[in-house]
Amino acid sequence: MPEAPLPSDWPPILLGLIGAGVQASRTPRMHEREGARHGLRTIYRLIDLTALGLDASALPDLVTAAERMGFTGLNITHPCKQAVIPLLDELSPEAAALGAVNTVLFREGRRIGHNTDGWGFAEGFRRELGDASREAVVQLGAGGAGAAVAHALLDLGVERLTIVDPEPARAATLVEALERRFGRDRASIGEAAQALPGARGIVNATPVGMADHPGTPLPPDLLTPEQWVADIIYLPIETALLREARARGCRTMGGSGMAVFQAVRAFELFTGIEPDAERMRRHFESL
Repeated sequence: MPEAPLPSDWPPILLGLIGAGVQASRTPRMHEREGARHGLRTIYRLIDLTALGLDASALPDLVTAAERMGFTGLNITHPCKQAVIPLLDELSPEAAALGAVNTVLFREGRRIGHNTDGWGFAEGFRRELGDASREAVVQLGAGGAGAAVAHALLDLGVERLTIVDPEPARAATLVEALERRFGRDRASIGEAAQALPGARGIVNATPVGMADHPGTPLPPDLLTPEQWVADIIYLPIETALLREARARGCRTMGGSGMAVFQAVRAFELFTGIEPDAERMRRHFESL
């Protein structure tokens, strides 16, 4: 649970986002504007590995620098959501279960890792695909965001979840974590070509479809009109996968819901103040 709200005379809330290719992120403006609505001086900075010519190996130095410069906290995105864990002092139960962190709080000399991605995805799903079949779902990607989405899908009642990832060991680690939390027989490792024909839903939790990772994560000809397709990417709003899915008659869900609602939960963690979720969503859409 969030800590007590920050007092009105608190120094500026300094936040940052560490990730690769994040220049177009809408997260900074969402946090700054919502903070202003609550009388908080909120400053949010992008720490873009791509723009800085860095990779995930720079993460220890970046986290230490942010802590020393008085940051309130950080958001963490691809490719750092799992790499940041060894740098932290404590994990929330959700982050520990997922093995991935997207929000770091600096509190009294300690670094505390949280994960708001799963809640964000689930909230978006309930609003946009709440009546969709949960019988059999294929998820592409088992990275940091993929772990959060997989747990959220089983929480949402998906009966059988197949994880597809080019790194078998990473997929196996995720399936083992799902089995510990949800029991056996609900999650397994598979190949897209074999799993997709029997799937009612497909979720892309890979970076394929982003501006710097163009294309689709699966051959579009494998899609059928009876399936629903969700993509966690929100820039661009319509990925190539969603465009191809709609052209084939599939119901679709973009990544904007997850982007907004993970930020809603992160804002509450950073400040201890419950934000106006609908106001944050309207602001996101206006951008």
